[in-house]
Amino acid sequence: MTVPAAPRPETRADRTADERIRALRAAVRETIGAGAPALLDLSRRLHAEPETAFEEHKAAALCHELLAAHGFEVTAPAHGLDTAFRATIGSGPVTVAIACEYDALPGLGHACGHNLIAAAGVGAALGLAPYADELGLTVRVVGTPAEERGAGKALLLEAGAFDGVDAAMMVHPCPFEMADFRSFALGTLDVVYTGRAAHPSLNPHEGRNAADALTVAQVALGLLRQQLPPQWRVHGITTAAGTAPNAIPDRATATYEIRALAAEDLRELRQRVEDCFRAGALATGCEVTLERPEPDYLDFRGDPELIRLWTANARELGRAEPVERPPFACTDMGNVSHVVPSIHPVLDISGGACGPHEAAFADAAISPAAEQALLDGAVGMAWTAADFAASRRSAAGRPSVRRGLTGRPTPWGPDRRSPDRAPSRGGHPEVTSPRAPRRSP
Repeated sequence: MTVPAAPRPETRADRTADERIRALRAAVRETIGAGAPALLDLSRRLHAEPETAFEEHKAAALCHELLAAHGFEVTAPAHGLDTAFRATIGSGPVTVAIACEYDALPGLGHACGHNLIAAAGVGAALGLAPYADELGLTVRVVGTPAEERGAGKALLLEAGAFDGVDAAMMVHPCPFEMADFRSFALGTLDVVYTGRAAHPSLNPHEGRNAADALTVAQVALGLLRQQLPPQWRVHGITTAAGTAPNAIPDRATATYEIRALAAEDLRELRQRVEDCFRAGALATGCEVTLERPEPDYLDFRGDPELIRLWTANARELGRAEPVERPPFACTDMGNVSHVVPSIHPVLDISGGACGPHEAAFADAAISPAAEQALLDGAVGMAWTAADFAASRRSAAGRPSVRRGLTGRPTPWGPDRRSPDRAPSRGGHPEVTSPRAPRRSP
């Protein structure tokens, strides 16, 4: 029988270290509070001039110019994307990346509240900046365009924006509070059928009906659904299928999305869905081209340690108790979480009255509740980063953990799947253009 070792008695050095951390946390909160007018102004300006994926020139500039004014070393544009940026301060041994999203929805503006995400991320970084070295932190702000469509973080991940990062974080507005956020994996598929045009009464036998090919595929997909697990989703639209009823169409196009609980499941679902589209071509004598317009969005896998730290800090800030929910929505932050320990808590700004991608949520994104969530999110992330750095300093005897692709420790718990690398543009010839993507929540 093994007798557990007695806990080490607290020493004066321990008490001094704890007091120092408490003082630094208070200073971080005070710094963010002093900068609140600038952060709220940033959020409101982003909200007033929404820019969609890969077009966020003003939004990116507003964020990185504010960071540069407070001593951050800024690179803009960064990592091969015109509307991405990277801002760094501090030289501590623990590197924390804070992701700032700022793209809007076509026709709906900031109905996903990315104005709040960006401002909260900037706020957390500004709060940490004066104390980064004392906290043992290097703070890296990554301006991440094109979350709504285009998988900007997947592209940035492949370009090295998160290399050398020990933890990554962001917050997101929502109709409820949640610390252990989980999301679906999402893939997009562009389908093009090519047939042969003909007159439907003069020589229909010489035609190859591309619209019929798509119809056959849609019937196959409808029948496939009864054999799919309940959490797997297949949905899409026809984007072209002929222009006149008296002409057999030689071209039909569609865009479909597939969703599954995990990246591993998404790969299987993609194969089955693509087979349905191939069946349409086979049955009608048409040709089919299947293309991926953007990298897959991987399921988000939160880091248990970061979730624990965030939950305690949110409670200290007086936020409502987090709820537990099954996976919902999709985010390219999932790709980051497969490589770097990450957190993506959601903050209530609407009291359940409306949700993301609704017009009313755009109004909620500049409400008093939203602006309080912005400031709480900034403080919560800053505190969590500070606590994470402190835990790393005291983790000399920590058990070994798996390694992510960056070579940094990635502490997946025993109930977590092993990390899965984000899609590579070079490894997927089906991905034709990251700038012609489509994505829904």
